[in-house]
Amino acid sequence: MKATGVVVEHNPFHNGHFYHIKESRKKTAADIIIAVMSGNFLQRGEPALVDKWCRTEMALKAGVDIVIELPYVFATAQASDFARGAITLLEAMECDAFCFGSEEGTIEPFTRSYEVLTTQQEAYQNSIKQYMNLGLSYPKALNEAYADITKDLNFSFVDLSKPNNILGYHYIEAAFHMKARIQPVTIQRIVANYHDDVDQNQSIASATGIRKALFEEGSLEALEKFMPQTSLDQLLKWKDSVSVFGSWQQFWPLLRHTIIRSSIQDLASFAEVTEGIEHLIYEAAKESETFEEFMIRVKSKRYTWTRIQRMLTHIYTGFKWETLKEHPKPTYLRVLGMTQNGQKYLSEKKKNLSLPLVSRVAATKDSLLEIDIRASDLYQLGLQSSKINTPVGMDYRKPPIIL
Repeated sequence: MKATGVVVEHNPFHNGHFYHIKESRKKTAADIIIAVMSGNFLQRGEPALVDKWCRTEMALKAGVDIVIELPYVFATAQASDFARGAITLLEAMECDAFCFGSEEGTIEPFTRSYEVLTTQQEAYQNSIKQYMNLGLSYPKALNEAYADITKDLNFSFVDLSKPNNILGYHYIEAAFHMKARIQPVTIQRIVANYHDDVDQNQSIASATGIRKALFEEGSLEALEKFMPQTSLDQLLKWKDSVSVFGSWQQFWPLLRHTIIRSSIQDLASFAEVTEGIEHLIYEAAKESETFEEFMIRVKSKRYTWTRIQRMLTHIYTGFKWETLKEHPKPTYLRVLGMTQNGQKYLSEKKKNLSLPLVSRVAATKDSLLEIDIRASDLYQLGLQSSKINTPVGMDYRKPPIIL
């Protein structure tokens, strides 16, 4: 059976994701689509709208055959580490190809950019440092340095100012660095860009736009045209049973408590907290009644919104620098769900998989997995309100979903 991998968050699963799954299967002639999906905290440093089980069911009902969890350490990391973790898992799952959506739409500019940046790595890194010394944020310094390296070369290179292109580049970089046999494929992102608001004249919207519309308007029914019915049904079911959706606004009281309770030294020990920003985080938390107020106080030219949110994610979950350094690569394959077709694939491949397959958490001892379990419990606590008491320990009680 030929397998193609995709790297996803599905926050939530919408028509653009449906198109991605369908085109990935078609373009690679795949029998099986395997999704590596972030857990309950995401790469942009925020809680997922709904938990990983709800999002797994959305994916399985819309064409994915197997969902593997991307461990917290990689799911909440900067783009290069996020990509390295995801490609490692897809390679371990014996995928023949991985397919990512991009603004570029063709693979050749990605491989050219990789070749140039690899052969001119020293000049590239020096240029990045120079731009950061001028006060630019890391992403902006990357873009300026990249422009300097490629400006005099008479070839087409990928635009690394676009969010999906950036991730796509890092997927290819990860695959080439590990000399993986898995082959990169890309498809054109269509209609909506990453940060676009919803457009009622279209049937595809970005996940960012969908979440924004949901929080501003409070109506799931208004989003019906942007997602498969199976996804809408899952969201309606979630709203009935949990009543609130994951966001930093919802989690703010607990996050604020965690920050103010911590010493400055404690805050500095959490992953991604650097250069004394812990002082600003502490003072802003004391003065801010809402998450929005807090972010306005902390945001600066040097630190992007996303990078600050990743710091906050690690503060909230208690994830420290020393723990990050102890886990350079994934050590297991955690199955969140599968179809019958996916079960058949696993039965054929399980003896050849290069990482152990985890379906029962209680039977597995792994420090990387323990981080995931704690993050899941803290996610559930963040959803609690006066109306809802969400249970912790779901990772121990919830078996893989089988459709």
